[in-house]
Amino acid sequence: MPAYTLREWDKLAHGEGEGQIAVHHADRLAGLAARSSFAGRGGSGVLEHGRHALRAGGVVGILAAGDASLEILPKIDAAPGETTDRQNAAIRKRLVHMLAVALDLKIDLGVITDLAWQRETLLEILVCIFCDKLTEALRKGMPRRYVGCDDDLPTLRGQLDVTRQFTQHAVNPSRLACHFDLLSDDMPLNRIMKAAVLHLSRLSRRSANQKRLRELAFVYSDIADIPVSALRWDQVVIDRTNRSWKELFAMARLFLNDRYQTTTGGRGEGTAMLFEMNALFEEYVGRLIVRALAGTELTVSLQGGRLSCLSVENSERGLFQTKPDILIRHGTRVVHVIDTKWKRISSRIDDPKQGVSQGDVYQMMAYAQLYGAPRLTLLYPHHTGLGAEDTVHGRYRITGQDTILETASIDVANGAGMLMRLRRLLVGEASAGQTPDQEPADNAFLQPVLSG
Repeated sequence: MPAYTLREWDKLAHGEGEGQIAVHHADRLAGLAARSSFAGRGGSGVLEHGRHALRAGGVVGILAAGDASLEILPKIDAAPGETTDRQNAAIRKRLVHMLAVALDLKIDLGVITDLAWQRETLLEILVCIFCDKLTEALRKGMPRRYVGCDDDLPTLRGQLDVTRQFTQHAVNPSRLACHFDLLSDDMPLNRIMKAAVLHLSRLSRRSANQKRLRELAFVYSDIADIPVSALRWDQVVIDRTNRSWKELFAMARLFLNDRYQTTTGGRGEGTAMLFEMNALFEEYVGRLIVRALAGTELTVSLQGGRLSCLSVENSERGLFQTKPDILIRHGTRVVHVIDTKWKRISSRIDDPKQGVSQGDVYQMMAYAQLYGAPRLTLLYPHHTGLGAEDTVHGRYRITGQDTILETASIDVANGAGMLMRLRRLLVGEASAGQTPDQEPADNAFLQPVLSG
């Protein structure tokens, strides 16, 4: 099966040679991408299908149509001088780390070999991790709960349903209308797990993963097969009795119905698992900032605020509600507003405006007016063109105000000391060394509160 790999905003030329994609494969993959909810009005938000090449947009993940698949990786700087396979392996590892942080997952990246990171696609790696976790959880037993049952039995079990007994069995007292509780494993959580297993079995192409998914499907053979659209996510309650399933529940959301991901296709036309990098970068940075500022007098709100730019005259109803990505407060006062942007900016030497869009500046000026914060930051992913390390690249004063607008970057390719670097960026050198927890290495268990 032809498998292609492409990075954000790069092109994959049409053709039959090495590093090219056959036109009929490009047609099918582009058609599948155009049906994604990320495709936008023109249908080219995921893949732009040109006359001579496919060009990726700002969405990453896997597209599979017919006998071909396309993996789109984020444009994260990899070590120069390395082979393409090794660079792609490093990018896959960083992307899985970002997903782990954003979704509260513990993922031991060290159990996956370097060869697997190079040879396997992002999808197959995530499927392998899911199978490992689900198999381990099932060894401890499938979660069960009591459900109410009604049955007509020769002897009393539970309570007698008096109404049903004297209406349906008035002339047949040998049968008793019983209502009782039965411990069952056919419950919403298990139905979601089965749906995830069946869904992944249609996506995965790796024989080892297929084998494990068939084994897991057999374990869930007695669980009702519910369409993804009919799954009752709202009926799943994670508490002390099933806390060990929290991460698996989050991964099932990732595969089936999550903020970052969409699944498209139908009638054999193909399947896709896609992640919008803007949303993922925002969640990733926000969760790390929460941890980086723990132990200080500052508190962090993600997607908070929600003040409106306008209010209807003679009414309390607001219009054009704002949702800053990250609000930092000292007590009740907002002291810092951060908006994340998954796009590359240029150095000030190359462009005094650094490629910052006018719309983003207007947006931050609105935040300054509404929230009264003295400091605003547009935070971008770092790249080598900006210098050796992530930092604040530009400071500007909003005309007529004391408010400072910064442009800054954070290097998601470098997991070392991420919390300390974020803390230094936000509160300065003096308290940067007071990071509350020891940060793990890349092959340690990754938690949403840790970097790595």
